[in-house]
Amino acid sequence: MSGHSKWSTIKHKKAATDARRGQLFTKIAREIIVAARGGADPETNFRLRLAIQTGKDANMPNDNIDRAIAKGSGTGADGVELEEITYEGYGPGGTAIMVQTLTDNKNRTASDVRQMFSRAGGNLAAAGAVAWGFSNSGVINVEASSVDPEEIALEAVDAGAEDFDIEGTAIEFKATFTDFETLKSALEAMDGVKVVSAELAMVPDTLVELDDTKAKQTLRLLDTLEELDDVQKVFSNADFPEDVLAEYAEAG
Repeated sequence: MSGHSKWSTIKHKKAATDARRGQLFTKIAREIIVAARGGADPETNFRLRLAIQTGKDANMPNDNIDRAIAKGSGTGADGVELEEITYEGYGPGGTAIMVQTLTDNKNRTASDVRQMFSRAGGNLAAAGAVAWGFSNSGVINVEASSVDPEEIALEAVDAGAEDFDIEGTAIEFKATFTDFETLKSALEAMDGVKVVSAELAMVPDTLVELDDTKAKQTLRLLDTLEELDDVQKVFSNADFPEDVLAEYAEAG
């Protein structure tokens, strides 16, 4: 498994046990609100269905989920005007970074994101400057602790997985938007398999290998970006060294 894939797995495990659960719930609620604009029925709205499942996986109270759906669909007591904006930039070592945000004040968000890049020695770039190096994909991380990961991977390919990456009992699958939900359902139905995370992501076409110093700087930048209230997801093409990731995982 590449250093990039391991970082993604570690990040999701940290999020699942994050002490800042209030902030996590806020981010998920915003995603539900925006998704609900496309319809309040999750049976016919895939994005909403995925957002609700993310909330449930994070143990978000059902009342919070229902309120977010009501706000997004216009049936709640107060309307919420959120704008989706993606920022592109360069981090330490020339890494490409994509920052997806939901904001009610784009000037504030742009200023906050720019400041984080500057502090890390990076810079924001024009729209399209780095997006060309990423592809929209469904990414699913699973743990196959009681079964052979190779067998699970082969079954997943039959269920629509385009690619997979194995590290011990951890497997990362990639699928097209069309096959994403089918693959997720198939993996959830497999004995001995636990779906750790499932998301629509910007997957880098190629990776940039970093030395230890640049890797640590990049990890700090990615974390500080994700801690911003308006930031939903952060993606990069950084490939991190094993020792740096081990230290990062232990940091909690």
